[in-house]
Amino acid sequence: MKKSVLFAAIALSALSACASVGTRPDSSTVAKRYGTWGFDPAGMDRSVKPGDDFYRYADGKALDALVIPPDRTNYGSFNILRILSDTRVHVILEDAAAHPDAGQGNRSRFGTYYRAYMDEAGIEARGSAPLEADLAKVRAADSHEKIAALMGASHVGFGASVFGAFPTPDAKDPGHYSISMGSGGLGLPDKDYYLKPSFAETKVKYQAYVEQMLTLAGWPEPQARAADILAFETKMAEASWERAERRNRDKTYNPVAVADLAAFAPGFDWKAMLVAADLAGVQQVVLTDNTAFPKKAAIFAATPVSTLQAWAAFNTTDQAAPYLPTRFVQARYAFRDKVLSGQPELAVRWKRAVSGVNDALGEAVGQDYVAHYFTPAAKAQMLELVGNIKVALAARIDRLDWMSPETKVQAQDKLAHFTVKIAYPDKWRDYSGLQVMDGDLYGNVERSSAFEWAYRVGRLNGPVDRSEWGMTPQTVNAYYNSSLNEIVFPAAILQPPFFDPDADPAVNYGAIGGVIGHEISHGFDDQGRKSDGMGRLRDWWTAEDGKKFDAKAERLGAQYSAFEPLPGEHINGKLTMGENIGDMGGINLGLEAWHASLKGKPAPVVDGFTGDQRVFLGWAQVWIGKRRKEALIQQLHTDPHSPEQARVNAVVRNVDAWYAAFDVKPGDKLYVAPADRVHIW
Repeated sequence: MKKSVLFAAIALSALSACASVGTRPDSSTVAKRYGTWGFDPAGMDRSVKPGDDFYRYADGKALDALVIPPDRTNYGSFNILRILSDTRVHVILEDAAAHPDAGQGNRSRFGTYYRAYMDEAGIEARGSAPLEADLAKVRAADSHEKIAALMGASHVGFGASVFGAFPTPDAKDPGHYSISMGSGGLGLPDKDYYLKPSFAETKVKYQAYVEQMLTLAGWPEPQARAADILAFETKMAEASWERAERRNRDKTYNPVAVADLAAFAPGFDWKAMLVAADLAGVQQVVLTDNTAFPKKAAIFAATPVSTLQAWAAFNTTDQAAPYLPTRFVQARYAFRDKVLSGQPELAVRWKRAVSGVNDALGEAVGQDYVAHYFTPAAKAQMLELVGNIKVALAARIDRLDWMSPETKVQAQDKLAHFTVKIAYPDKWRDYSGLQVMDGDLYGNVERSSAFEWAYRVGRLNGPVDRSEWGMTPQTVNAYYNSSLNEIVFPAAILQPPFFDPDADPAVNYGAIGGVIGHEISHGFDDQGRKSDGMGRLRDWWTAEDGKKFDAKAERLGAQYSAFEPLPGEHINGKLTMGENIGDMGGINLGLEAWHASLKGKPAPVVDGFTGDQRVFLGWAQVWIGKRRKEALIQQLHTDPHSPEQARVNAVVRNVDAWYAAFDVKPGDKLYVAPADRVHIW
């Protein structure tokens, strides 16, 4: 199912080992402990000098022992916890499916949804019949106007649109919602896949996949139509913005009256699209990649209806494939997972079912998750850690030698207004309006999509719900939301190696403290800094301070762009800028908060490691991970996060305390002269 991503970032989680839904916890539902004090020295490679490759020094043997499971594209600290979370949710869902509540309560809903997902025999017996009604709508869309309406309707079901709309807090008026609109039209991960010679083979395989899906859908002339679709999408790719440009919040806030859309981007029936998306009453939209709109509208207008229908049929089938018989599932896996990401095997059905139920009923499942696997004590410890990290940032802001007093006042005001959310929402989602039926996986997915869209659209004229979460409690991640100026840490990430209440405090400050610092620093990264304490997009910097910040960020970007994880494939320092600044802020704040926690007392030495060393080791342990080559290539072209090795090595080389802690000297491979180190927060 299509799910609109609200927010994203990284996070951590604490373990709650309670008896789980009628069954005793076993090794599959208990978080792994790391060493005896929160870090595992056996995972180090001490044959490597810290100053040559700190990532390898801290994690080398652990990396050597790491084997990516055949049903995954990457594996490491985050994935280990994600597998743990999925296993716990699996226990919850199996119990709910076997012992449903009477009526349509939450447990009954997600138990029924899970049963329908696991009913493989029933899905096979129904064949492609569930898809036919959607394909009939595509066949009936025999004009450009009707195709535009079909694209609008795709917001509530399967399908795709050249232009997407989503209700979100308005960047300049975050107390109210607005409709944000961006352009798309691509079936491959990024425009690079269409335009760069290095992806030529992938492009050929994509065309074959499009043909295969059209064949499965029974669409006429699948070979010719696949070629037409690829040509259409290639034109769309040429008109698309670079990902790094799409990060720029100054460029992506472009309000336009709906009445003016036809003149601004002629050739597309905006009214038909908005009416079909239940947005008929909207008077204004905020365009993101605004200069792409006229170009893509013109491409749409010049494209034959037969090609647009085939494109819609392909996208509908592609998105519906996971909920159809095995021939559809396997075809999608073979391209989307195996070709694009290098995944050798399809995940077993229960794992896919867990993901599907989490998508549709995430907070309903989350209520059971926190009841069985999270303790209030962990939440209290996290609130204390967040408070200490905020104090550390306040002190660092006061000491900045490059920022004026005027801007410092504004920065401190923003920090003071941060909202902190830990573990789970105070108010849970109401799913009483969602109908879930046994034996109807396809219908359940479509009804869930429509339910979610109606929920979002239904709030347009009201105030922004600041209690809402953009992630479920069982998600192993965290995020900063600039429009609400909030940091959010779901329950599932509050576990080792991110957070262990019994670990050495220095390790916790490097791990979870670094992650907390990372999220807080997002409020002051190259894009987060553009919002004030109330979340309003406005320039609260003096002109001179803004120039100083930009100069520092540019130097940092150049450092990252020099990293070459694969031959000919570099990190995009502009695309990853926000996350890189977040990482640098994270480790600096974790280290400073650790020092403050000592209250003037000397730091103990543990297993021969000083306190500062343990903070850095705690940070490094969080980023243990491997990716398949195809997945790494996709990450470098699409992901704002740098690869794991850079999230350690590229960070510590700019931290003065790291040089002292590990006696890093000129001549070491990671050494950067003091004058060339980038210090921002």
